[in-house]
Amino acid sequence: MPQFSRNLDVYQGFNFKKDKQTPVGYITAVTIGGVALTADQETIKDPENPEQAIADKVVAVLNHYLWETGITDAMYFSGQVSTANKQKIAEMLLGKFSNIEVVFKYVVYEYDPLGKKYFKSNFLDAELKGLLEKNGDDLNMAVADNPSSEVQSPKNYTFQIGIKPQTLEQSLNLATSSTKKLAKKWGVTETAG
Repeated sequence: MPQFSRNLDVYQGFNFKKDKQTPVGYITAVTIGGVALTADQETIKDPENPEQAIADKVVAVLNHYLWETGITDAMYFSGQVSTANKQKIAEMLLGKFSNIEVVFKYVVYEYDPLGKKYFKSNFLDAELKGLLEKNGDDLNMAVADNPSSEVQSPKNYTFQIGIKPQTLEQSLNLATSSTKKLAKKWGVTETAG
């Protein structure tokens, strides 16, 4: 089965340059176990309109995204978060999890060499509802103790999370160019018995 996997340029994500054409991605909203991470990176440029900031503020600038494209497959994100969000995540990891629900929104941009412009290659019309993935007994979520060196300012920390779908059919959009888009499903609706 095909997968949607992208190595994303963190430096370009923070310091967008029109003449550089590498893929970038962002988590624009995420709530984990009822705790919302703050969208506190406000002046990140919109690749489709680089004169303006992204309409949604940014929680994380992504360095990697992976989804195997199966409706029950987990999505994996790795990106850079602020000091305040790093502290919230560390507090969650050190505490006790009883609620593993995740509500999130993200976007991945790529450059179309034929259309000569950036386009959204993976994006949502509405937030997705998922659950933290488990690796054995451990939840698949981590944050670095030390700041990343790829972008010095603002201080940022590598954050990783795996999210599997809730028992609910949801939708996301994929595109292979600025003119070729398709909708994909994520999750299976299960009726209460």
